[in-house]
Amino acid sequence: MAKVLMKGNEAIAVAALKGGVDAFFGYPITPQNEIPEYLSKHLLAAGKVFVQAESEVAAINMVYGAAGAGARVMTSSSSPGIALKQEGISYIAGAELPCVIVSVMRGGPGLGGIQPSQADYYQATRGGGNGDYQLIVYAPETIQETIDIMKESFDIADYYRNPVLVLVDGLIGQMMETVDFEKPVKKRFIPAKDYATTGTANHPGRNIVNSLFLDPVELEQHNLQLQKKYQQIKNNETKYEMINMENPEYVIVAYGTMSRICRSAIESLKEEGIEVGMIRPISLWPYPKAAFNEIPSGVKGILCAEMSMGQMLDDVMISDKGRHEIGFYGRVGGMVPEPEEIVDAIKNFKDKVVK
Repeated sequence: MAKVLMKGNEAIAVAALKGGVDAFFGYPITPQNEIPEYLSKHLLAAGKVFVQAESEVAAINMVYGAAGAGARVMTSSSSPGIALKQEGISYIAGAELPCVIVSVMRGGPGLGGIQPSQADYYQATRGGGNGDYQLIVYAPETIQETIDIMKESFDIADYYRNPVLVLVDGLIGQMMETVDFEKPVKKRFIPAKDYATTGTANHPGRNIVNSLFLDPVELEQHNLQLQKKYQQIKNNETKYEMINMENPEYVIVAYGTMSRICRSAIESLKEEGIEVGMIRPISLWPYPKAAFNEIPSGVKGILCAEMSMGQMLDDVMISDKGRHEIGFYGRVGGMVPEPEEIVDAIKNFKDKVVK
């Protein structure tokens, strides 16, 4: 298949089909509606399942049920809708079931607006549900990268028996780029789903899908087992990109749409004789703390740039371990910054650090 020009949300839907999705359950909310719209036609045409649920709460519990039955299942939503799904997401993580969740972020808090934002970083990486659980969270920068991550996410979810959250903002969902759906991605061996509630032909006794442990000893052991799995994920699935890091004077940390903007700012700064590198986290959980160990000596400061009030800033500070001065630049409420704003932020930060 040759490269095609496609809108981000529709490309996400096609990538889900390429990734082998069996069922989709969701509820419409802007700016991600093209995902369920596309899948409503093409999943049914392929003899698979599409259900527009009566609410986000219903949708995530349908995901829970289908994942428990061994299906490759996904849902998508935007910020307030993901908030409504949090209880079910915690149940799915607690029951160790695989699924893929797409979150197309919009401005908040509350209903906010429908313009792009990155203010759901805490929601994605810290989780709004209860208990000690983690989602595997990826934040792609381009539509092509979103497609590649989507196709891989179904395997990752199945391999670790854990939900994977693909986090993009409304700009990536609504923009158009040329993409290649046949680009190969890493494949994983997927063990048989012996846990699935599909009858007793392949195992003795009943399979019970559950996240309830009334005995505290059993619940503690379950949590410890989850932590072993999360450590394995940290070891194997951390992703990041280092950009222009040969001899930078300053380093930007940015992800998603903001990293695209920062790339342009870095080129402008280079023309003025200011060398700036960038750490681009691709996995937000596990967060690429090791990338900060690769920062060259001589770097004078780090600028964290986000379309939020500084939610990733905590992880930047933790990862840097106090080795550098750290600044922040952010826009919120659906405001997408221009590259010139990042250029000015670096220059202002440079003046501040020098003083």
